Amino acid sequence: MQKSMKPSVVVVDDDSMMREMLKLILLSEDYPVVGEAANGQAAIALCAREKPGLVLLDINMPKMDGMQALEEIHKASPATVVLMVSAEATLDKVREAMEKGAAGFVVKPLNPASVLDRVAKCFNGKK
Repeated sequence: MQKSMKPSVVVVDDDSMMREMLKLILLSEDYPVVGEAANGQAAIALCAREKPGLVLLDINMPKMDGMQALEEIHKASPATVVLMVSAEATLDKVREAMEKGAAGFVVKPLNPASVLDRVAKCFNGKK
């Protein structure tokens, strides 16, 4: 029996340790991580090239923050699902991200079960 195809993933965070943790969590459930970036500008270029099904996108990064990158990623590929990653999941930040097209939030510090639950809900049509 063949496994169902899971969406390809791009992980974006300026903290290399956080990127590695997210990758390990995703790989533990066979999500193919096709790339990673440390800032919004690199994320946009990577997403244009890889066309991932999912982007895990940190909010606070150098060069271009996650909110700006979110807008650009959605302009180029409206079907790409974006989950924001932040330690600062205030109501205002959540509302702003959702208005710009984010599918949801993953809160730092990371809880592997919560990350996987958020990802799964994005693709099961539940937010």
